[in-house]
Amino acid sequence: MFNASFLFASLFWGSVGVAYCIYGKKQASWIPMIAGLLMIVVSYFVASALLMSLACLGIMALVYVLLKQGY
Repeated sequence: MFNASFLFASLFWGSVGVAYCIYGKKQASWIPMIAGLLMIVVSYFVASALLMSLACLGIMALVYVLLKQGY
């Protein structure tokens, strides 16, 4: 389960999630903050590096779309 690609993907997406949380808190925007928490949770509970990456990319795309629409 703990191969190099899983550990790297978990570290990377967890770090991106923390950055989203910090950004959301500083901008007082709930969407990036919740997305960051979701990315952190995904990096802990998804056991495949590919599925983890796809889920986190999907979360990032959702944040982009929601923020472009003005939420």
